[in-house]
Amino acid sequence: MIRIVIENLLLFLLPTIAYVGWMLIARPDTLERTPDGRIRPARILNDAPLVWLAASGTVLLIVALVAFGSTSGGRPGQTYTPPILKDGKIEPGHIE
Repeated sequence: MIRIVIENLLLFLLPTIAYVGWMLIARPDTLERTPDGRIRPARILNDAPLVWLAASGTVLLIVALVAFGSTSGGRPGQTYTPPILKDGKIEPGHIE
């Protein structure tokens, strides 16, 4: 269950991650340094188009969910046989 949540969260945040990465490469002047010398990319997210990034993340997530939901599994009426242990070997599950 946690894997599904993490995958969906990463799909939603993918446009923002790509934007921050692009800004770090294309505009290194957006980085600020703290008094102790650490880098702090403060202005990148302050100037980011957060509404558009959230909207594109939502669209990406919906497209992925629809694509994965409509392409996996069997047809109606088919029976799923789970994996079983037979003679010390695991026979994978399949749809009949």
